Amino acid sequence: MLAQQFDHISVQDYIAGERLSTEKYEYVAGQVYAMAGAKINHNIITSNLSALFWLSLRGKPCFPVTSDMLIKTATDRFRYPDVVVVCHDDPSQDDYVREHPILVVEVIPESTRRTDKTDKRLEYIALPSLLEYVLVEQDIAEVTVYRRSAGWQPSYYYLGQDVMLESIQVTLTVEDIYERVDNGELAKWRLRKLASEAQG
Repeated sequence: MLAQQFDHISVQDYIAGERLSTEKYEYVAGQVYAMAGAKINHNIITSNLSALFWLSLRGKPCFPVTSDMLIKTATDRFRYPDVVVVCHDDPSQDDYVREHPILVVEVIPESTRRTDKTDKRLEYIALPSLLEYVLVEQDIAEVTVYRRSAGWQPSYYYLGQDVMLESIQVTLTVEDIYERVDNGELAKWRLRKLASEAQG
């Protein structure tokens, strides 16, 4: 999520600054934006996905990294996705940057929904390597998957459904993605599930 915009700087100065900075900044056409802090539910979802991906991809050539890995989406654009899957054959020569992700996930609050669904989506899907772009709502239980194989048309998933990620051949339940997340919708879902299990 973006918090504050700074004056125009070059790509070289931006990359050099990111290596030294204790804060994270995204870069868009010469403008640098400070990343805002995230709520606990945002961090829980990100941790859930990273752990699920890591376990599923053990021993395979691709692996997940979290929001400290910078992704170059164009010659003048650099982003910090919440979770990204990259592979060992990514030819980037910079340990701070990757250019060929196969899967990008953004966990979205209300404040960044428009940017994540428009500007960032267009940047990510323009990457030749990308196979899927996933949006996970923070405040409600909804997962949206854009797939290259489907012409980047969105597919929506809700509690009680499975999400098949073609890019990494992993199936997750929506419930697992939102494990430990606390909001009204999930609380009601869990109560209904417990009642159903008690009756069955």
